[in-house]
Amino acid sequence: MCGIVGAVAERNVVEILLEGLKRLEYRGYDSAGVALLDQSGELRRVRRIGKVQELADAITAENGLGTTGIAHTRWATHGGVTEANAHPHTSTERIAVVHNGIIENYLDLRQKLSNQGYTFSSDTDTETIAHTVNEVLKTSSSLIEAVQKSVKQFYGAYGTVIMDREDPSRVVVARSGSPLVIGLGLGENFIASDQLALLPVTRRFIFLEEGDVAEVTRRSVSIFDHNGNAVEREIVESSVEHDAGDKAGYRHYMLKEIHEQPTVVRNALQGRLGDDDIASDLFGKDADNILKDVKHVQIIACGTSYHAGMTARYWLEQYANVSCNVEIASEFRYRKSVVHPNSLLVTISQSGETADTLAALRLAKELGYMSTLTICNVPGSSLVRESDLSYMTKAGAEIGVASTKAFTTQLTAFLLLTLTLGRYNGLTEEHKQNMLKGLHSLPAKLEETLTLSANIEMLAEEFADKHHSLFLGRGDQYPIAMEGALKLKEISYIHAEAYASGELKHGPLALIDEEMPVIVVAPNNELLEKLKSNVEEVRARGGIMYVFADKDANFQGDDTMRVINVPHCEPSIAPIIYTLPLQLLSYYVALIKGTDVDQPRNLAKSVTVE
Repeated sequence: MCGIVGAVAERNVVEILLEGLKRLEYRGYDSAGVALLDQSGELRRVRRIGKVQELADAITAENGLGTTGIAHTRWATHGGVTEANAHPHTSTERIAVVHNGIIENYLDLRQKLSNQGYTFSSDTDTETIAHTVNEVLKTSSSLIEAVQKSVKQFYGAYGTVIMDREDPSRVVVARSGSPLVIGLGLGENFIASDQLALLPVTRRFIFLEEGDVAEVTRRSVSIFDHNGNAVEREIVESSVEHDAGDKAGYRHYMLKEIHEQPTVVRNALQGRLGDDDIASDLFGKDADNILKDVKHVQIIACGTSYHAGMTARYWLEQYANVSCNVEIASEFRYRKSVVHPNSLLVTISQSGETADTLAALRLAKELGYMSTLTICNVPGSSLVRESDLSYMTKAGAEIGVASTKAFTTQLTAFLLLTLTLGRYNGLTEEHKQNMLKGLHSLPAKLEETLTLSANIEMLAEEFADKHHSLFLGRGDQYPIAMEGALKLKEISYIHAEAYASGELKHGPLALIDEEMPVIVVAPNNELLEKLKSNVEEVRARGGIMYVFADKDANFQGDDTMRVINVPHCEPSIAPIIYTLPLQLLSYYVALIKGTDVDQPRNLAKSVTVE
């Protein structure tokens, strides 16, 4: 969940490291630090609590200079947010380490190392890496040999970069469960936890595989697998774009990304959606041969992606006639489950590196799923490389921690998957044409929905003194209500819960009073009258409601009900359309509350630890 950047060059690498950290700051922003080695071998370390800019100012003041360096922006796991716990960590001022992941046996290692005379200056698990490598180096011929021996002592997940003051010409990197990528330059090479950090200096990358240990110098990269055998890894030319430095005139990245949704959905459909059908190779060259035999879908995801999967279950069963289960990845991987015959495992992740989802994919292969498919936004990510089939959502870089455009493009992907599986399982021609019609209209409908922004901004003012809220939806809008509640709690810190509205009378009605705003999503579908009955149950108990309704749903606003009319749309795309008003509501409420919209407290963008 943290960001790593490293470089070995002849030039000063400070600006490269800082720019890389700024591009990864959305992954962790509790603290940041840099360790540098100049050509004389002097080790300099600067760390600061807070944002990367605090670190940049400190390095400028100290005239930071180094030709080899490692840097890190942290999201705390072990140890509080203090300068002492910030990375890089050192051992005897010789070894410097940055690390993503969790060393699960760090307490045992800490005791062992303390007995060997090492003093710990932090509460982190990472410091055990530095001291372990330092100790093993005493009986090793090189830094890479010491690291190869050391990693055998570590249990858990790590993506780590190690630097030795006595050899400033190289760094050693190791990957187990936490991603690392090597960027190739001319007479210089780079390391990062995400290729986005290195796009200003290279487009050529090597993605390390599980268990790899690599030695990186200015002119060479040597990679060894988990058995210590020298291996070659593919060099990938990246076409990924990144605009983290440009908010395009918007106040926050989140608002920019909300307004980008018509464009990114249009991009996601381009070349994949024809006038009368969809492309046959959406999910890979051999996808049709695999998908024609699918009789059950198991979806695995976390957070916002889990809500996309829950929505997809309604579509897959209603339209494609394929049974579907959806489960949180951290639950799936730790329970005994039954694999249905002809089951397709679908993983969803914005980053493609979500630790629990990746572990669930690996478990599924052992359990005997017929095939695996990932819906992801990052080409070359671990989920993409390790799945049989993949679908790239083409959402572009999403910098705001609260996911917006990644979610709507995931939903778009699931509609295409529903159409694909429906080909082989009795999708009616009527449903097919209605879904195609909906997909063709989707970008324009999203643009129309965004025109509600000013009205929603005014509505948000009524949440200024609220501390709790309730979201309601029925059918495929229930997961959308859950996503709306998640967005509100993520960025405004208002406690929010979501319920299937039919569940109101089974407990949640006890919460209703004038201090509990109730947000309702109400498309004009076959469940509308049922939903209206649930709304009356809230009204009868003095609740104040905020209803996002189809303009033809005939909701009449009054003192107890604020109604925002949402453009009419095909039922199949309604979950995507109704997502946008809830995103905007959360955004404007967060503004009123004065929170850090793009980097909310305690959260990070890519969850690469368990």
